[in-house]
Amino acid sequence: DVQLQASGGGLVQAGGSLNLSCAASGFTFEDFSVGWFRQAPGKGREGVSCINFRGDHAFYVDSVKGRFTISRDNAKKMVYLQMNNLNPEDTAVYYCATCTVVDGIWPGDRWGQGTLVTVSS
Repeated sequence: DVQLQASGGGLVQAGGSLNLSCAASGFTFEDFSVGWFRQAPGKGREGVSCINFRGDHAFYVDSVKGRFTISRDNAKKMVYLQMNNLNPEDTAVYYCATCTVVDGIWPGDRWGQGTLVTVSS
């Protein structure tokens, strides 16, 4: 089974930091770009970041540039999202998934369970 299990969410005050992790299994992780998506209450899904299969190119939605950093460890089949200077607008369920970047960040067909990030003002 394909699994992408996100973890590391929680409650944090505005200006704080969180580091999300995603453990992948059931597919050839190092062959795929992987990234993070989020869905805020009452809103649609948004592509946050995507990193290529080698880990040497990363893409970010404008709203998180300079605050979030994506990374991956192919040996461990892990992808990470370091989130700094969080604000209430970052509150959402965060998912990891395979991804592509074409005029935006789009999910592939491999998804995982999300982790809730709540930022209080």
